[in-house]
Amino acid sequence: MKTLLQRNIRDRIMESLLVLSTIVVLLPLIIILVHVVVNGISALNWDFFTQELGSPSRALQGRPTGLVHTILGTLVVDFLALFLAVPIGFGAGIMLSEFPDHKLNPTLRVMNDTLNGMPAILKGLLAFVLIVKPMGTFSGLAGAVALAFVMIPIIARTTESALMSIPWSIREAGLAIGLPRWRVVLSTVMPAARFGLVTGTLIAFARAAGEAAPLLFTSFGNNYLPNHWLGMLLGPVDTLPQRLYSLAISPYSHWHSMGWAAAIVLLVFVIVCFGTARYLTRQKH
Repeated sequence: MKTLLQRNIRDRIMESLLVLSTIVVLLPLIIILVHVVVNGISALNWDFFTQELGSPSRALQGRPTGLVHTILGTLVVDFLALFLAVPIGFGAGIMLSEFPDHKLNPTLRVMNDTLNGMPAILKGLLAFVLIVKPMGTFSGLAGAVALAFVMIPIIARTTESALMSIPWSIREAGLAIGLPRWRVVLSTVMPAARFGLVTGTLIAFARAAGEAAPLLFTSFGNNYLPNHWLGMLLGPVDTLPQRLYSLAISPYSHWHSMGWAAAIVLLVFVIVCFGTARYLTRQKH
């Protein structure tokens, strides 16, 4: 009886410690969310989603200002980066998983780990050298390339893990009916691992969407909406992380509020990505 009582006490103590640890982990996140919402909710209005920022005199004169160009620029740059990163990331992950004995794999794995551990600002400098200097101008394309460098190693690693979780019997079944190796991977292995592939892609997308440092050297920023959609690709373009930084260090209180509002939009964007990834993971089980 005494032993049972001691076990129950220990169980309650450990359960309490786990609950306390969870609260300690969640508390900073809750504080950040509350602080961002309280400071930025007042700036979230119709003008915020329909007007461009313009010059500082525009806000001082009481004229409507917003971040429509920033939101559109973020969507263009982030989805273009995803378009660039997915084929390369999937290809690297397939190489590492499906051809483990290939002589290029040790070098590929080292390069992937190095790129993954490289500071994001260095990836921005790399995109600056490869895209900005030859073009002679900052551009949304350069920003997309910088963010693609952020996504590629994450997609490659999650793709490798997702494919390795598929039993080899599925591959053997495809090879047994005479399918070539590439067709087996594309037609049987990847569809079987689709939940893991989509989840890894969304995680990489959300990770890159919050990066500001690479964009300072590439997309640079713009206070106005370009006259043509090509202006977002071939000229300076605004993005939420970079604009949040510039608004935060500005001397105008109205722009500070808009910076907090931009943080709310960015948080919602990232939470939706992670929430979708979590939902797909649940669906797998």
